[in-house]
Amino acid sequence: MERFLQFSHNHCLVTFLLFAYLSHLILAQYEHWQYYGGAPEQYQQPQPSPQPASIPLVPVRLAGQKRKHNEGRLEVFYDSRWGTVCDDDFSIHNAHVVCRQLGYMEAVSWAPSAKYGKGEGPIWMDNLFCTGRESSVGACSSNGWGVSDCKHTEDVGVVCSEKRIPGFRFDDSLLNQVENANIQVEDVRIRPVLARRRIPVTEGYVEVKDGGVWKQICDRNWTTKNSRVICGMFGFPGEKKYNVRVYRLTASRRQHSYWPYSIDCKGSEAHLSGCKLGNRISTAAGNATCENGMPAVVSCIPGSAFAPTSSKGFRKAYRPEQVMVRLKSGANIGEGRVELLMNGEWGSICDDHWDINAASVVCRELGFGSAKEAILGARLGQGMGHIHINEVECTGFEKSITDCKFSTQTRSCSHEEDACVRCNVPAMGFENQIRLSGGRTPYEGRVEVLRKHNGTLKWGTVCSDRWGTIEAMVVCRQLGLGYAANAFQETWYWYGEISITDVVMSGVRCSGTEMALLHCSHDTIVSCPRGGGRYAAGVSCTETAADLVLNAQLVQDSSYLEDRPMFLLQCALEENCLASTAVNTSVSHGTRRLLRFTSQIHNNGQADFSPKKGRHAWIWHECHRHYHSMEVFTHYDLLDLNGTKVAEGHKASFCLEDSACLEGIQKQYECANFGQQGITVGCWDVYRHDIDCQWIDITDLKPGNYLLRIIVNPNFEVAESDYSNNVMKCKCKYNYRRVWVHKCHLANSFSEALEEQFDHFDGLTTNQVS
Repeated sequence: MERFLQFSHNHCLVTFLLFAYLSHLILAQYEHWQYYGGAPEQYQQPQPSPQPASIPLVPVRLAGQKRKHNEGRLEVFYDSRWGTVCDDDFSIHNAHVVCRQLGYMEAVSWAPSAKYGKGEGPIWMDNLFCTGRESSVGACSSNGWGVSDCKHTEDVGVVCSEKRIPGFRFDDSLLNQVENANIQVEDVRIRPVLARRRIPVTEGYVEVKDGGVWKQICDRNWTTKNSRVICGMFGFPGEKKYNVRVYRLTASRRQHSYWPYSIDCKGSEAHLSGCKLGNRISTAAGNATCENGMPAVVSCIPGSAFAPTSSKGFRKAYRPEQVMVRLKSGANIGEGRVELLMNGEWGSICDDHWDINAASVVCRELGFGSAKEAILGARLGQGMGHIHINEVECTGFEKSITDCKFSTQTRSCSHEEDACVRCNVPAMGFENQIRLSGGRTPYEGRVEVLRKHNGTLKWGTVCSDRWGTIEAMVVCRQLGLGYAANAFQETWYWYGEISITDVVMSGVRCSGTEMALLHCSHDTIVSCPRGGGRYAAGVSCTETAADLVLNAQLVQDSSYLEDRPMFLLQCALEENCLASTAVNTSVSHGTRRLLRFTSQIHNNGQADFSPKKGRHAWIWHECHRHYHSMEVFTHYDLLDLNGTKVAEGHKASFCLEDSACLEGIQKQYECANFGQQGITVGCWDVYRHDIDCQWIDITDLKPGNYLLRIIVNPNFEVAESDYSNNVMKCKCKYNYRRVWVHKCHLANSFSEALEEQFDHFDGLTTNQVS
């Protein structure tokens, strides 16, 4: 009986708790439905509710120090004046209302404390509260118009999604109230008229998509400043004149549908959304007219990498037009960390005051268009070495970033603040010539290319012979999928398109700078003995990648000679860390002369560096009692002045781990007890000079001048955002008893002129034989 009563009591308690839990879920579901105005599938997008006719549709705009066209300081238009909004009690629901009012799908985030600069005029709204369903901020509650205890240091900013609301139409009823309303039209194009098949499209009518219909813009108020903005949007650094007579003759033969507004740009805007609407064009029978005018035309100057020529078409690889600025570590062409050449040495730019104007100057200087985004906080990877300038301020019209105002005081900056850009580049259509098929996600699959076969275009596979990471990098870049995580030579588990069985491309070898796979060298006649089924080339892509960088100064400071007896080198001999002549050296009496140094390898990328092979494939070395996760991790070479290798060191990954990290970053990788191997972002792995194989065996080397070269990840086994900084070079002078190591630097860290002077030996430092 007692057990029965206890069971009944427990059963009732469980039933009560279950009922309470279900009631809570139902109530939460009901509240969620009430808030979002519908069924669960509407959770992501709160639907705006219709507002009473008495509530004004208050105009808003995004202004200030923009880094993208869809973000900025929130400003509202009231009582014939633009003013700002205080960040007190601001929420993402408020931001959603603002972004949808501007024609964007949703808000991504909001920013307090005048992130986009302090505004001017009144602070119109404070303690703004929106539910997220309003169609205008005018329908939200606040302290009242102009009632605020805030300063402009508290001006709020909003970041909207880049995706526009389909069919969004600018509300022309506001134009009678707002003289300088920012244009928020996203759908713009250059429609070719005279040369329809030319790629990229550099000349034609400027058209705006209004209510789902493409409309031309009357040229009566059109200026070259407008043309400059349009060309920049489409990836071109500048505009040029065109044959007006031909276009006027063509226009007279056609009927046009005009957009009812003119556009007023200053010329420095990165996007048309930053321009202002000009006067409304007269209408006849409800349709806009353009008396004595014609559709506005732009003719753009493409950068040299995209300029078509009669004989060769466009250039196959990206070549910067200027040598004073470059972009590093970007996944795609036209993006990366900004580096500047000053005093013969490349260095980065601190991101203080970095905005869309400065970024656009860099992009145009490099032969691209205006900037799509000015990126802060080294989000595309950190640099090494100098930080040259800080607090850059540009008007947007400068020919070079060095023409802008800037400060050379960078002591307060670190490489965590490196400025980056993402530029507008011309639409070349390369992404339509290739695809990934059969993968589990859109980021992986068998590579299939579109090629001409007997006069017709045909999809086919790529032979995987010699297929590697560099080739995979080109594929991922061409598709806009980031970096290559892996290059596969067998894709039997990816079926792909069943009808696509023929190999249409073989012998592919890329340098890594190509814009499309077809630009890489490949066989004229396709030859693939194993076929393209199971052995078709495949890739997996990733949005982020590691970036290993060697500390060159530490190599220089730690280099020295050691004569080490052979009886202490048996494990090193077993692992091929000595020269081939060491096999004949007496174990009891012989010695080997070693050039020793410390390697400190940083991961400055956006993803952890992990071995390509999993733990199951690591190789255990009994003599040294450790696992090798990568059999070839670093090459240590000594070259003569002709570039011939005269001595070398073989370096496997004794253990990849986080030896130390930047402040605030936690170590993740430790080799002890068969732990996971790798290098965390912001950490570095140290191979001390006193461990085995951390040397070059120079026992047989003759006295003379040499070049010490170290290459990390030499076989590109693991994907990185930048392979050019994996190489380090030093000058080395040897005279039997001493070695001088000096001028250690990463490859491409100096100007070409200084690199040419690298053969001159001066300023030597001495490290004696131990």
